[in-house]
Amino acid sequence: MKVLWKTKPIWALRSTLGVMYLYTGIDFLRAPQHWYGFVPPWFSQAALQVFPSMDGYLRIQGAGELLLGLAFLAWFLPGGLVRIAAFLSAVEMVLILLFVGVDLITFRDIPILGASLAVFLMTFQKHGASSK
Repeated sequence: MKVLWKTKPIWALRSTLGVMYLYTGIDFLRAPQHWYGFVPPWFSQAALQVFPSMDGYLRIQGAGELLLGLAFLAWFLPGGLVRIAAFLSAVEMVLILLFVGVDLITFRDIPILGASLAVFLMTFQKHGASSK
């Protein structure tokens, strides 16, 4: 029971965000076609102006999500890097909510936004992002 008193809430948030981003990052890399249905048509057209294929864009997205996952899980990283990861995660969720709108997975995006914002705010607190 003492472990619960000593464990900082930020670790529950960081670990679940980290696992989620590792999972999605790996899936983006392994099977980008799973994600075609979640890319708005207007964004697909814009992405294809820059990237040779939608698979290429989604694999880059997957690499970015893997980096976010690792940043959330790496207990040894300074709070500033965790803050950046949380900020990028929150920005990603806000952009999804604004530009994709309400769809079948909106219920997932709102709590991810909340968890990301919570981690971001906690990194400003004294010892908020530390592992101690």
